[in-house]
Amino acid sequence: MLTQRIAEELGVPERQIRAAVELLDGGATVPFVARYRKEATGGLDDAQLRTLQERLQYLRELEDRRTAILNSIREQGKLDDELEARIMAVDSKARLEDLYLPYKPKRRTKAQIAREAGLEPLAEALLADPGLDPPTAATGYVNPEAGVADAAAALEGARAILVERFAEDADLIGDLREQMWSRGRLVSRVREGQQEAGAKFADYFEFSEPFTAMPSHRILALFRGEKEGVLDLSPEPGDEDSAYEQAIAERFGVQDQGRPADRWLAETVRWAWRTRILLHLGIDLRMRLRQAAEAEAVRVFAANLRDLLLAAPAGARPTMGLDPGYRTGVKVAVVDATGKVVATETVYPHVPHRRWDEALAVLAALVREHNVELIAIGNGTASRETDKLAAALGVTKAVVSEAGASVYSASAYASSELPELDVSLRGAVSIARRLQDPLAELVKIDPKSIGVGQYQHDVPEAALSRSLDAVVEDCVNAVGVDVNTASPPLLRRVSGITAGLADNIVAHRDAHGPFRTRTALADVPRLGPKAFEQCAGFLRIRGGDDPLDCSAVHPESYPVVRRILAASGTDITSLIGNTALLRRLRPADFISGTVGLPTVTDILAELDKPGRDPRPSFVTARFADGIEKVADLKPGMVLEGVVTNVAAFGAFVDVGVHQDGLVHVSAMANRFVKDPRDVVKPGDVVRVKVLTVDVPRNRIGLSLRLDDRAEAKPSAGGPDRKQAKRPPAPSKPPAGALADALRRAGYNN
Repeated sequence: MLTQRIAEELGVPERQIRAAVELLDGGATVPFVARYRKEATGGLDDAQLRTLQERLQYLRELEDRRTAILNSIREQGKLDDELEARIMAVDSKARLEDLYLPYKPKRRTKAQIAREAGLEPLAEALLADPGLDPPTAATGYVNPEAGVADAAAALEGARAILVERFAEDADLIGDLREQMWSRGRLVSRVREGQQEAGAKFADYFEFSEPFTAMPSHRILALFRGEKEGVLDLSPEPGDEDSAYEQAIAERFGVQDQGRPADRWLAETVRWAWRTRILLHLGIDLRMRLRQAAEAEAVRVFAANLRDLLLAAPAGARPTMGLDPGYRTGVKVAVVDATGKVVATETVYPHVPHRRWDEALAVLAALVREHNVELIAIGNGTASRETDKLAAALGVTKAVVSEAGASVYSASAYASSELPELDVSLRGAVSIARRLQDPLAELVKIDPKSIGVGQYQHDVPEAALSRSLDAVVEDCVNAVGVDVNTASPPLLRRVSGITAGLADNIVAHRDAHGPFRTRTALADVPRLGPKAFEQCAGFLRIRGGDDPLDCSAVHPESYPVVRRILAASGTDITSLIGNTALLRRLRPADFISGTVGLPTVTDILAELDKPGRDPRPSFVTARFADGIEKVADLKPGMVLEGVVTNVAAFGAFVDVGVHQDGLVHVSAMANRFVKDPRDVVKPGDVVRVKVLTVDVPRNRIGLSLRLDDRAEAKPSAGGPDRKQAKRPPAPSKPPAGALADALRRAGYNN
């Protein structure tokens, strides 16, 4: 049943879903299934498999909850065939809880006390026959011993019973929830006396927006303001109360026909809406807003992390890393082509020391001695001045994000990897290595510490970690890993390799030398057949005994390659990369009972370009000379910059002035842009036009549309109106790239 539902949602045959579920439940990873089990799954890709995995978890949790609820109602003796059928038909957790609400064990309510006092027949009678006179009908239920002192008390108890019934009707609550969601609004007001302390939330002091129109970053900003005691939030139904009260009345046949009980019943409906249902729906819709915002925030974080991990590697070239600083100096680390540290230094070219010539001489000597080909400059404090220093060396240079470098420097892994280096110098090493290979270096850092998300501390830790770990796993396996050079943190992200196995692989490599073949991995302690099946295709052995070991062809498919060699009458070295020969082969000729067309097609493509890196080519941005601080910028300038981060409301771009400029989503293209990531991603080199410059607030408005008109004089209130609607920076912002971007774009003011 679960596989059938997922198949319908994804629009694929159920047999493919069933096969994928069996593989995943059997311990296979998403990258392995996506790459090497296409025949079984019908070619489901990693994105579809991740969606399947998430949906499967949700539906299994739903089934567990359904079973628990059925058992609970059955134990109460209240489960009949009709109710069981309704519960079995439920396809969402919210609907399931609606149905369970009347049967959910709860503290004694007024309605329960009234039932115990024998007042339920009175409530039933008045609802069924409005022709009854309420005070007269109630006199027959007066019972001082049961706590019903008079007719008024009896009517109060009867009303409590009906209010609870109205408020716990699953169909009614579901309809009203959707009505309020589609027509209602979230209203925000500043709390008395918080105007000055909560100035960063000023955009929301008097704010109202429809539920369905609210973007995730605004929802999270509003909830942050409420959490910090600055804002009061209230969900409002949109329509008049009477519209909702009418829906309740119609559901239970309450009409105003001038009968004795009509007015009493109408007041009961009004009481149910205003004291129970509106409050309940407000809580539900707040939760719905938060969950939607959290899901979008996790999606943005994951997408940005993917772009950062798959950024273009500069390659295995001797590289100098510069971690800029003023008073404490510029930390310098030189690594060779393999990432090994060969030299470190600290120079003091900037204020207050101003030892420019001495610093330049030291760096030039290091460049000559170690044949440095690249210089990586951290994008933090003093990066622009340090970039100018590096320019004098005549070596290709690039400014790279240093997000997470300090976290890595103080980590236990950095201590074991670089025990001889001071913590301050480890950051320079990380900066150099992340230019050589961003993926290999960034996997050493907790993804959350890289911080390329929005309001990351406001989203559920488990959901965020699960999503980010999946991204890292997919990226590492998409690129492949050199088993003879990879660090344990990188190896443990490979399909089928645990942290313990990663350590065992490195220990075996250190003790016995580089692996010559993939089959030699069988000698690693605790690396059994199952782990080998999962990991082998993603591990690369460069310069080994078998050229196929440097490709993505799985060892289980080597017999297919031998059949291809026999059919083409050549050897493996002549076949690899021989596009003309490979294109003459017919994939269908090599299909067998265990190997289908998708696998053969993948093998031929891999033989054409073995071990192809899916990442883009390395390029660097050139910052404009003479533009070093915000005051140097003028509206109308066209500059080259690097996209540092992408959020739901736009993209941040570093143009070399320490403050990232903001390209609002409305200024990204000559068309409507729903998702800024459809236009740019972190690491992209772009040309932008300066629209506004607000020096006092360190805010820069940019546009990707180079024909946009710039504002010569920004308004006294700060940035342009579009930019003024940006979300406030968190008072305790997350560490990482997005927090840096928000601060550098002026959102800490």
